[in-house]
Amino acid sequence: MISKYRTQFNHEFSQKKYQQFKDILKLKSGIEPGFRISESPLFLTKDFESKLLSASESIIGQIKNLPTKVLQKAIPDHCRVPGDTDKPHFFTIDFGICKNGNGEPEPQLIELQAFPSLYAFQRVYEDTFCELYPFLSDIRNTLSDDDFKTYMKDLIVGDEKPENVILLEIYPEKQKTAIDFLLTQKLLGIKTVCLTKVKKKGRTLFYENEGQLTEIKRIYNRVIFDELDRIPDLKTEFDFHEEVDVTWVTHPNWFFKISKFLLPLLDHPYVPKSYFLHEFPETENLADFVLKPLFSFAGSGVDLYPTKEITDAIQDKENYILQRKVTYEPIFRDINGEFSKAEIRLLYIWRENDEHPILLENLGRMTKADMVNVDFNKKDAIWIGSSNAFFAEE
Repeated sequence: MISKYRTQFNHEFSQKKYQQFKDILKLKSGIEPGFRISESPLFLTKDFESKLLSASESIIGQIKNLPTKVLQKAIPDHCRVPGDTDKPHFFTIDFGICKNGNGEPEPQLIELQAFPSLYAFQRVYEDTFCELYPFLSDIRNTLSDDDFKTYMKDLIVGDEKPENVILLEIYPEKQKTAIDFLLTQKLLGIKTVCLTKVKKKGRTLFYENEGQLTEIKRIYNRVIFDELDRIPDLKTEFDFHEEVDVTWVTHPNWFFKISKFLLPLLDHPYVPKSYFLHEFPETENLADFVLKPLFSFAGSGVDLYPTKEITDAIQDKENYILQRKVTYEPIFRDINGEFSKAEIRLLYIWRENDEHPILLENLGRMTKADMVNVDFNKKDAIWIGSSNAFFAEE
């Protein structure tokens, strides 16, 4: 979207430099990313950034004003965890990069979550772009690495010692996001622990730390119930439904409360109209909407072309929404003269004593397919996968 920086980046780009980029990420983390790294960052205008921030402020404000009982309805009974909190520690908002009727770029809300995304990885990702392409340092995130670390430490470690704080996941070494876990460990000095390794005595949780049984006081939670449900024979000493003496960062209930469940409740020019499936009006055209299950993750279960036969066959219609389709605009030119589409995720944190979330980083995702998912792209496609956005004046 900014020809000056796009032209310079494409001129400096080479496959050798791209491989060097991935090698640096592996060197910094200790492993290769489990997902595709895009060759290119996103270049977006300051005007577009203002639109993103304005929409986000409106969305956050509307959610803050929702009655607690409305948010509680979002939690499936079998997933409800004791010890809920007044606010989430994380808040991420996904926008598709589109164009309006006048041909002007504008964001359109796709999804929102109170679940931690790749915070540590995205900071290292941005730093690595700037190392290999020094001109990017002039337009990078103004938040320093030291301040980023301080914010993350305040949020996740709090007043505890790092050894009493863990990043909790199921079989973390098998997760695509394992690189983020390792970078988080390096950033904060905490350990990543598999749910199957957590031990419980009364209301207290422990993990084995260098041969010593160590108390867990804060949990940086990366476990998704959707995945737990797919492992019915998982053997653990600790069940999420039990009352335990830990602080959740963030509490598991927020995974459901800040989710697609809220989309029909939001009103903004950059928020596509959404309906719960059981409330979908006959006056609307089904072909104009995307069908989404409320509690899926990473795009699973999304149907871009729902039919009446498909929607009629769904028994639990209250657990699905229909969201008006938006058209991602292919505006990111690659070295072959072809164009990619993209969406951008704003990564906020919400510290316990803060009135409002703080924006720390962003995460871009690029594609040349109908869905922003690498699996749907041609195998030889470039300018696709995980990315990072830089904002500048035109």
